[in-house]
Amino acid sequence: MTVRLYDSRAADVVDLVPLVDGQVSMYVCGPTVQSSPHIGHLRSALVYDIWRRWLSHRGYRVTLVRNVTDIDDKVLDLAAGTDEPWWARAYRVELEFTAAYTALGILPPTYEPRATASIPQMQDIVTRLIERGHAYPAADGSGDVYFDTASWPGYGALTRQRRDDMVDATDADPRGKRDARDFALWKGSKAGEPSTASWDSPWGAGRPGWHIECSAMSRRYLGPAFDIHGGGLDLRFPHHENELAQSTAAGDPFASYWLHNGLVTVGGQKMSKSLGNSIFAAEFLGAARPVVVRYFLGAAHYRSTIDHHDGSLAEAEAALDRIEGFLERGAARLEGVQLADAPAVPEAFADAMDDDLAVPQALAVLHETVRAGNAALDADDAEALGVAYHQVAAMVEVLGIDPRAPHWSGGAHDTAAAPLAALVERLVQERADARAARDFATADRVRDDLAGAGITIEDTPSGTRWSIA
Repeated sequence: MTVRLYDSRAADVVDLVPLVDGQVSMYVCGPTVQSSPHIGHLRSALVYDIWRRWLSHRGYRVTLVRNVTDIDDKVLDLAAGTDEPWWARAYRVELEFTAAYTALGILPPTYEPRATASIPQMQDIVTRLIERGHAYPAADGSGDVYFDTASWPGYGALTRQRRDDMVDATDADPRGKRDARDFALWKGSKAGEPSTASWDSPWGAGRPGWHIECSAMSRRYLGPAFDIHGGGLDLRFPHHENELAQSTAAGDPFASYWLHNGLVTVGGQKMSKSLGNSIFAAEFLGAARPVVVRYFLGAAHYRSTIDHHDGSLAEAEAALDRIEGFLERGAARLEGVQLADAPAVPEAFADAMDDDLAVPQALAVLHETVRAGNAALDADDAEALGVAYHQVAAMVEVLGIDPRAPHWSGGAHDTAAAPLAALVERLVQERADARAARDFATADRVRDDLAGAGITIEDTPSGTRWSIA
């Protein structure tokens, strides 16, 4: 069966036909590294990890690019008024994301470029857009450059919106705009901003707009045309719409297919600072074995919303325990038994994964195979057991949830525990900083979050120690 996917632009499930036979090029919007990762970030990265694993299993050579937005208004705003330079904050938070991804068993991307390393490529696209009549420098001398949305008939193609129905672009100061819906390609420096966050350009010193960053990095690492562009549903408009407009207006074909993953809610509510219900990666990864967290976040269809509630991880733990128990008993029974080669994965599993990555249906096949394997164990049918065992092993490997994999096993210094420790250490430091600033509300919140994840902290004369209860 041909791999099929839901293309957001076409609003339909279509066959995947790569630009180059046997190869798939993917660009995924990575994090803006202004603050610690939460479970929504984990879910998004995991979705494209599973896509990558399945395409690789199907024999494609996959090139995956996931960027890091390390220069942005949010990064500058949160660093302002602190003793930490914006670039140091961005790097520190980037390490937190890397640790969280590693703890969850997410494979490293082929390339993981930082936005600040592709400034010349961004300026090149802006120059081409100006030359083609689709962008203009602000007439007020601010150094801003905007995309002229009225000049591009294709604006709105991704989200199927009429330009007249779109909301105003709020990604930049409206100074010098011809139309409120025009968005920033380049932002001129403002008084009070650090000089390190500014680059020379033909339009004056400044920094790139958010949207141009992804257009430039995808082009640099994958070329002007590539197969798949992915990201969270919340990025569809305006970010992805603007990416598509500026890249195609500059003369690039850009992405053939658009994938958008669903979001994560908590108790039926969207995560937000105002509700105080955000769940950070360190807390979540400390609440259960990382492989259980991966199972939970990956079990739903990638386009659906995941709702986390009090029993979510317990349910995932129980499901994974059934798989793990069968693999342990099956391995013990089959030790020394010579068996014929079994199919890598059941046909029904492959059909589900080929059908827009239908993981829930694939998991149903996995658990049915576990039940068949347990029945073979009870009947002492070594041949049937061997088939089921090898099929289950193949399926959990593809999904990245093999509980026996070295990544998930070992002591405190294994590859999964080390990133988790780094995340906890970051929260412990955040609490210490808050206490030093006499922000006891924040310090207490961090302590309570850690306690909720089963992590106990103890203040001693030589510093704060932590342990997993």
